Amino acid sequence: MRHAEVSRDTLETRITARVDLDGCGKANFATGVPFLDHMLDQIARHGAIDLDVRADGDTHIDDHHTVEDVGITVGQAFAKALGDKKGIRRYGHAYVPLDEALSRVVVDFSGRPGLHYFVSYARARIGNFDVDLVREFFQGFVNHAGVTLHIDNLRGDNAHHQCETIFKAFGRALRMAAERDERAAGTIPSTKGAL
Repeated sequence: MRHAEVSRDTLETRITARVDLDGCGKANFATGVPFLDHMLDQIARHGAIDLDVRADGDTHIDDHHTVEDVGITVGQAFAKALGDKKGIRRYGHAYVPLDEALSRVVVDFSGRPGLHYFVSYARARIGNFDVDLVREFFQGFVNHAGVTLHIDNLRGDNAHHQCETIFKAFGRALRMAAERDERAAGTIPSTKGAL
């Protein structure tokens, strides 16, 4: 079973994340940041990954610590659920449109954290949500899941659409990369023999 539960408890946040990589997209969120919940739902549903995230953070200050720490905790849960990564495809990619917006996301479960993020949002806020926090979420995820992640918003005039295409494409890319590869069952997809 490729599932995991991870908790993170700091002076700023208390977070629990549960993930099942072989789920069907069941989603349950209560982070205290409604737009983040909406984006996490995109990951679960488009990635066919069961994801449950609970967070209690210092959102009375702002959403930064909660969004970043959710990324960290979800990344840790993914790393734990993947284990030694035997038999996975390792690489995943997706292009996702939403009306005028189009994003491309490419992921490699390489064991080496690296975020390459190229997004110019049409505006700085989506409702009350600061778009700078999207990068913080992905940086936290990358650092703790040990993945290389390329995110490119290729076009878009509506910040909500831009952001949503990124999270949908991320879910699809994760799904592809984490899939079991029947032709490589039991082997680690690396000439090094380890990821």
